[in-house]
Amino acid sequence: MNATIERTVWIQAPPETVWRFFTDPARLAHWWGQAEADARPGGALRVSMPDGPRPVMRGEFVELLPHERIVFTFGWEPMPEAPAIPPGASRVEVTLTPTDGGTSLTLRHSGLPLPLEGETGDGWTGLLRRLRERAGPVGPQPPA
Repeated sequence: MNATIERTVWIQAPPETVWRFFTDPARLAHWWGQAEADARPGGALRVSMPDGPRPVMRGEFVELLPHERIVFTFGWEPMPEAPAIPPGASRVEVTLTPTDGGTSLTLRHSGLPLPLEGETGDGWTGLLRRLRERAGPVGPQPPA
């Protein structure tokens, strides 16, 4: 049996800006980790985590509806400290909705092994907090 987690956060930036923080490698590195992103269906997504044992998330973009929805597969490259989610084994859906002069971002991560539900949920909570800080008007932003 698999678990699904869902997190929603409001970001003081338009959907177009938040979208770029998921599809542009320089912006991904600003909140998630050093990234390679080929933002098209079938394109690779690879993020090297900056903390701890530095596991590498590897996935593939499945769906991209500009400024509205991003879907990608999610898993970890094998290494001793990496969570037991092989690349492609789970799915992340990100929905961007213009709300109150900013963006309501809902992230839904499905296909997770039950033992990793809490750890993964906590991880996304921290990452989305960092995204909110970096994508909003008070956070530093990389050049356009």
